[in-house]
Amino acid sequence: MSENKIKQIMINGRLVGIVGFENAINKIDPIYKSKSDEEIKNCLLQEISTNNYVPPAAIEAYGRALLREFKIAQGLPVAKENIVGLNIAVLGIGCARCSQLENDVRNLLSEMKIAANLTHITDFKEIARYGVLGSPALVINNKVVSAGEVPPRSKIRQWIIDVYNPPDK
Repeated sequence: MSENKIKQIMINGRLVGIVGFENAINKIDPIYKSKSDEEIKNCLLQEISTNNYVPPAAIEAYGRALLREFKIAQGLPVAKENIVGLNIAVLGIGCARCSQLENDVRNLLSEMKIAANLTHITDFKEIARYGVLGSPALVINNKVVSAGEVPPRSKIRQWIIDVYNPPDK
């Protein structure tokens, strides 16, 4: 059943859904300590390619992203990457307050005419990676800006403005 789970990972600044990522990790987990990063990356690509289309031009980017996510799942150190664009995550199990926060952010982005990757993370392991204790929580470009409340729309707007650098017109 878990092979049909989809995990979203950032590849070349875009969120991409990967089917069976957890299964690939579980398959490689027992052997990864004896493998180099390059070998792990190739194993992950091979496993992921059975259920996902990997564009030939993006194989290297997929490999880097899969290796990064594998290391995160194993609790291994990962080099910090440059963030491209605006990435916003709502953390919470899907309660009414979590949904309200997600809707508020989506509506503000629409009003402000700002494109952003907006995700709602409901998996407890994923939420725990951010170290938040209260939900809902709001993360903008990997920085937790709010936890345990639905902040006023004016605050959310200001946080978005603070990290968003519009291009010169």
